[in-house]
Amino acid sequence: MNYYELKIVLSPNTETNRDILAALLAEIGFESFVEFESGLDAYVSEKNYSEEAVSNLLNDLPLIDAELEYTTSCIETLDWNEEWEKNFFQPIIIDDKCVIHSSFHKDIPTLPYDIVIDPKMAFGTGHHETTSLMVSYLLQLEINNRSFLDMGCGTAVLAILAKMCGSARTLAIDNDEWAYQNSLENVQLNHTEAIEVLLGDAGLLGKEKFDIIFANINRNILLADIHIYASCMKRGSKLYMSGFYSEDLDLICKECKKNGLQFIDNKVKNNWTAAVFQFI
Repeated sequence: MNYYELKIVLSPNTETNRDILAALLAEIGFESFVEFESGLDAYVSEKNYSEEAVSNLLNDLPLIDAELEYTTSCIETLDWNEEWEKNFFQPIIIDDKCVIHSSFHKDIPTLPYDIVIDPKMAFGTGHHETTSLMVSYLLQLEINNRSFLDMGCGTAVLAILAKMCGSARTLAIDNDEWAYQNSLENVQLNHTEAIEVLLGDAGLLGKEKFDIIFANINRNILLADIHIYASCMKRGSKLYMSGFYSEDLDLICKECKKNGLQFIDNKVKNNWTAAVFQFI
């Protein structure tokens, strides 16, 4: 599959500006992002690329006192492990319990949970605030023998960690072909073959009930699918969501309340938010 690379030069090149760009580009189909010294590279599959959507978004950005220039190019499939190795994917340690690294990394610290992720184009190395927030929540859970659903699984890092923590039935779903294939590979790398990985969206969910649901996607998809998640929960089941900003939490809470979900807790990292709800 070919991809389009969008190279954005930012001035000033701040973390906040990059995060805003990544979040908005994700909403129009961009799947992966790599920072460089002057800005951000963003990647989208050829089938999901729209020059008009990119132009409209970048010409009407809510950035304050910032300027940008961008170029686009179509690239053939590359060795994305090599690209990530060259572009800052370093091992990450979360809460001194979990290390996430790629197969090319050496001298990895010994921690209770060691996850190997070769990300290719899929989102979810653990470096982004939303993923690290969700991993942190997962590390606090008593998940042994409980059923677990990872929606928008990306690299399947959350499903893999859940299985390592003792989850029973474990399902990972993503609507992107590349993420689906990458999840299958990462499941094999971590010897967690009992995880079922499906290609699709929340429409695949039927009457099966889950004890724990993790959904790290984006605000609009979460809002559209909360009612589906709720239909897959039983009394006491918990829903963990991320992929949105702090200012969006009220919208998320209102939609959850309409569907019988009670707000429990939230965490914030650089204005990105993860929140917990319980089905009552």
